[in-house]
Amino acid sequence: MNKNLFTSFMIPVVLGIPITTLIIMFPTMLFPTPNRLTNNRVIAIQQWLTKLTSKQLMITHGLKGQTWSLMLTSLFLFIASTNLLGMLPHSFTPTTQLSMNLGMAIPLWAGTIFIGFRNKTKMSLAHLLPLGTPAFLIPMLVTIETISLFIQPLALAVRLTANITAGHLLLHLIGSATLALMGINLPTALITFIILTLLVILEFAVALIQAYVFTLLVSLYLQDNT
Repeated sequence: MNKNLFTSFMIPVVLGIPITTLIIMFPTMLFPTPNRLTNNRVIAIQQWLTKLTSKQLMITHGLKGQTWSLMLTSLFLFIASTNLLGMLPHSFTPTTQLSMNLGMAIPLWAGTIFIGFRNKTKMSLAHLLPLGTPAFLIPMLVTIETISLFIQPLALAVRLTANITAGHLLLHLIGSATLALMGINLPTALITFIILTLLVILEFAVALIQAYVFTLLVSLYLQDNT
């Protein structure tokens, strides 16, 4: 067990070289390209989940928005697989790093905003000022709406970082408490172990839910601008 609570969130280094890039690329190995006429069960389940996710994300989009289906589905699979791999013991979760999440959120958000201003300039500008606003409130409301618009990618990244980090910290704390209680009070240690098991199951669900929420919010930003 690590003595430092935040050791698991430090970027792993080998011979002084950060290996974050290799860790980020590793989830792509979990989704092999099918090269057979009849796929095995694992690939069949992966394809079914991919189609289901793509259908749920694209159900409200028009033709222009559906061109993003491959990118949004890939984004969901990448975040979900990265979060799930982070549940392995002594592993590193890249989505606990705010810099990485901002690196995903800002370009996607900027792309949706650019599409909105290019295709629907008047409607995009109209979102900055609600209809029927009194004249003396216009400067303040435009400023508030502009700030809220630029906060969107930060909210995306912070939400994902905070949820994944909080779950890992909670598991670390309860796991440490369980080990400490085993030599003091076995019944209490058994109770904390049951709680730890339930939290692990919950954390697996959170890993998938947060990936879906991140992708869904990007999809909603896209829907507002197409």
